[in-house]
Amino acid sequence: MCGIFAYLNYNVARERRYILEVLLNGLRRLEYRGYDSSGIAIDSDLAPAAAMPEKGRGEGEAGPRGRSRSCSARKGRSSRSSDPCTPKCSFLWWQFEELNNLSSYLTKSSLVFVEVDEMDINLERPFLVHAGIAHTRWATHGVPSPRNSHPQSSGAGDEFLVVHNGIITNYEVLKETLVRHGFTFESETDTEVIPKLAKFVFDRAHDGEGTVTFSQVVIEVMRQLEGAYALIFKSPHYPNELIACTRGSTLILGVKELSGDTDKPLFHDVKALTANGKPKELFFSSDLCAIVEHTKNYLAIEDNEVVHIKDGSVSILKFDYHNEKPASVQRALSFLEMEVEQIKKGNYDHFMQKEIHEQPNSLTTTMRGRLKDNGVVLGGLKDHMKTIRHSRRIIFIGCGTSYHAALASRPFLEELCGIPVTMELASDLLDREGPIYREDTAVFVSQSGETADTLLALEYALKNGALCVGITNTVGSTLARKTHCGIHINAGCEIGVASTKAYTSQIVVMAMMALAIGSDRLSTQARRESIIAGLSDLPNKVREVLKRDGEMKDLAESLIDTQSLLVFGRGYNYATALEGALKVKEVALMHSEGMLAGEMKHGPLALVDETLPIIVIATRDTCFSKQQSVIQQLHARKGRLIVMCSEGDAPSVCTGDSCRVIEVPQVADCLQPVINIIPLQLLAYHLTVLRGYDVDQPRNLAKSVTTQ
Repeated sequence: MCGIFAYLNYNVARERRYILEVLLNGLRRLEYRGYDSSGIAIDSDLAPAAAMPEKGRGEGEAGPRGRSRSCSARKGRSSRSSDPCTPKCSFLWWQFEELNNLSSYLTKSSLVFVEVDEMDINLERPFLVHAGIAHTRWATHGVPSPRNSHPQSSGAGDEFLVVHNGIITNYEVLKETLVRHGFTFESETDTEVIPKLAKFVFDRAHDGEGTVTFSQVVIEVMRQLEGAYALIFKSPHYPNELIACTRGSTLILGVKELSGDTDKPLFHDVKALTANGKPKELFFSSDLCAIVEHTKNYLAIEDNEVVHIKDGSVSILKFDYHNEKPASVQRALSFLEMEVEQIKKGNYDHFMQKEIHEQPNSLTTTMRGRLKDNGVVLGGLKDHMKTIRHSRRIIFIGCGTSYHAALASRPFLEELCGIPVTMELASDLLDREGPIYREDTAVFVSQSGETADTLLALEYALKNGALCVGITNTVGSTLARKTHCGIHINAGCEIGVASTKAYTSQIVVMAMMALAIGSDRLSTQARRESIIAGLSDLPNKVREVLKRDGEMKDLAESLIDTQSLLVFGRGYNYATALEGALKVKEVALMHSEGMLAGEMKHGPLALVDETLPIIVIATRDTCFSKQQSVIQQLHARKGRLIVMCSEGDAPSVCTGDSCRVIEVPQVADCLQPVINIIPLQLLAYHLTVLRGYDVDQPRNLAKSVTTQ
């Protein structure tokens, strides 16, 4: 969804060109989240002190501290005033008519700077201190257009600028109130109420001949807002300051000390660390991927925290509805275990291709340090294991690919633990307000840890008293912070919108969770030991199946002109059928459906003819003979069959030239979905490339779905 990035340099001279490049590159790192427009706000040249007007509520006027102004350029529209005494306060940004073309536009960086040059801005001017903000927007309120893009402004004069990720649920009420007080709205967004509300608070304080700090303004704004959000505020009234706050949406602070070893872990209180006056660079980002190339020292901002950067120092306040004066908070920095190479394509053409082929390594990382002495060690669950084992039931809750990963793991968890396991799509659980009890363990699965429906379901489960377990790939995410315990899948940064390596790592993590929960049962000891041995060898089996890349490309070429695809699976591989079909649907933009093979005769059989391609997953497990029967029935009706089977089983599933066969290595039944999904991931990738679509950023989709 929306992406936020901000950059502040302190006591180190940076040219405006460099500042722009840092902000633009931050947006480039966030574009995988999905977006349809983008924007940037930077400082303009300072006006002579004598020319600065006194504060007023009038149009285009700045406050008494307006020594810093925001430079402006809206593509196709300029809000710079012709009055030399009026600050030229607005913001610099670009809006695109087509989704997902920021990278192709920004690679022609000369075009960006030509536009800046046309605005008569000195790109070579250095700033000892400067604060810039940037944003990628995924439209929710209002179509993609210049007036709906962020930063959103408080009005003429741009006294307050805001970038926002999330949804303000009471914006209509706030908008009506502000209109009654004389404010005029230009956009269709929910965000615009925020900077206008900040201006209203600021003006009201000054009308009473009082003073108000930047943090006081923001805290009063937060007091009026309902919904989920991450916000960054910038104002000419408070030059060279930034304020960030969050509620239900991830926001990261990165700190880079420019003296000494910049990659050294700084496990210190962030306020004490930054109050030393030394040269430093500070970053805000929606995602760790955007700051890893700058620093590895970061802080995940928690809900209702207000982070204020002033004079190079970071102070953190804890907002509380019940207390007018917020408490000061001490927070220590964390060290990011990620390398810059993880966010680059390397020798691959696309991120999705890279991430498919990274799966042997990502699975190894997922299991590293967790398989010991024929057992599984999951430190994140250790303190709650007794409660989980005595649960009335375990509920898996997720959306999309994460839901499929949980579905693939359910049979094994039931087998080893003897606890009933139910599946819930997060949105459906919320719609039904399904029953969750204190004796339940609710397991929330989300790659990003920011999926809106999953987080709302988490709040619902917490309210009902269930033990909540989080499984996510994102350190510091909202899901990781709000659950009682959990497991990081450690799959590494995943840039492609269509999840690949995170899916297989989720299955492996949930298999290890089943092994850990069921480790107190002697009756399943032999089964557990065989699975642990299979886990150790799983990366090698994945390497084997990746060698079929060329074979899957040939299959994709034979399917390039088809309009639909069916995928049949059952047992452990019902989830594989759903996920394989979803991948084709997501990136190749081809209609595809994953179906439970046992339901074939209850409707889907009517679709079978010699033109419709049907993939049947028939690898060796307890459902193998049933899948053989399904293949025979489809063959009898002249179905266009593509059968995935275990190596050596081709004669058993397909006689003569009646169908096409994909042979894969055989592993333990509960791990087979990890192997079986990879050919389907490769098929979806090659179909997309051959059909000429964007692999990494499919139309209308976002990596992190932060709205309902």
